[in-house]
Amino acid sequence: MQIPTIIDVEASGFSSHSYPIEVGVIRSDGARFCRLIRPYPQWSHWDKKAEALHGLSRNHLQKWGNDGRDVCLALNQFLANGTAYTDGWVVDHPWLIKLYAAAGVDMSFSVRALEYVLSERQMELWMRTKNQVVSHFGDCRHRASTDAEIIQQTFIRTLPHQDTDHLARAVING
Repeated sequence: MQIPTIIDVEASGFSSHSYPIEVGVIRSDGARFCRLIRPYPQWSHWDKKAEALHGLSRNHLQKWGNDGRDVCLALNQFLANGTAYTDGWVVDHPWLIKLYAAAGVDMSFSVRALEYVLSERQMELWMRTKNQVVSHFGDCRHRASTDAEIIQQTFIRTLPHQDTDHLARAVING
């Protein structure tokens, strides 16, 4: 079983008015991508509860965020024509569509729900294993790249009959 490429998106809020503010990816080969996104002027929705969760203020994004077009082009290059999987497809996919539409860039990769590559046994073990992985990471920030790594590590540790510790170390060490 190949380790999937995982993508995660942080957003300005939890409603349909929210927009992406950070994208993080960990590819199947362990390579990483993470970019903050400077909100477009027409993106005005901001939820303080979301900010409390990810720890990014709108001012921080205005100062340190990357241009959305640049993020899209870099992400296209990083993922080429591959597939990235997310455990939050119902929100991550629309946020990516919103980003690419605002940037005027075509997405060169596809995004699918993680459930497409999980076995029934992995689904049964998922939450318990993910909690163990989160505990192993300690008191880390809820950010896109960290979340992508946690999801990928959980996938690895739920694989049947494999030396998952060896696989997990191989991905972490690149």
